[in-house]
Amino acid sequence: MSPLIIIILVLGLFGLIIFLAIYFSGKNVIIRTLSKIPSKPTSSLRTNELSKVSGKALHVQEPLLAPYSQRKCVFYQICIQQRVSTGKSSRWKTLVKEERFQDFFIETSGDFVIVKPQEQPKNYICHLVKDTKQSSGTFNDPTPQFEALLRRYHINPETIFGFNKRLRYTEGIIEVGERITVAGIAKWKSLSEPLPEYPYSKIATLESEGKQKLIITDLPEVLPNQRKG
Repeated sequence: MSPLIIIILVLGLFGLIIFLAIYFSGKNVIIRTLSKIPSKPTSSLRTNELSKVSGKALHVQEPLLAPYSQRKCVFYQICIQQRVSTGKSSRWKTLVKEERFQDFFIETSGDFVIVKPQEQPKNYICHLVKDTKQSSGTFNDPTPQFEALLRRYHINPETIFGFNKRLRYTEGIIEVGERITVAGIAKWKSLSEPLPEYPYSKIATLESEGKQKLIITDLPEVLPNQRKG
């Protein structure tokens, strides 16, 4: 086999690996899955039917505060990583990976759907756009706000020699009032106790059931009338 053919085969294999990694990424799996689920107004939700709702996220209780941006939210994901070296290679080591959420409403045209993600057992998959990023390094001092966050998570931003560690931070949230999309099995529930800011006795919910988990995302690609060409 000629060297040229070997190079072509290696490049083709490398390209295939990249394609598969992108195609089966969590983000793209969610986009493809949601594209197959019909989007319905709340009033048209049918019990036990897999449905998708897009609208504004609203808090049921006192909202969370995102760790760095301090924005009010109902869901956040953060990650703090440090660049570490091993011999001639280096990699990003995850120091903190945190996810917090609460029950929340989705409001569409004055109608409400309630979503109740839970951790044990985990009943959802979620992808949030990471719209807040921070970093530090040898010639890049952390901002006072970033340094305060690092110390909150018991991370010293400096090495034992006083140099800045190479650190990076990402934060994705569902901000109160942000347009999001959630898919799940539709149910209608009677309320034994009234919910704050909700005057009705019954409410639509989106739930997980069997192997079907809730799908939660703020990706703009899946919002109605906002698909990219």
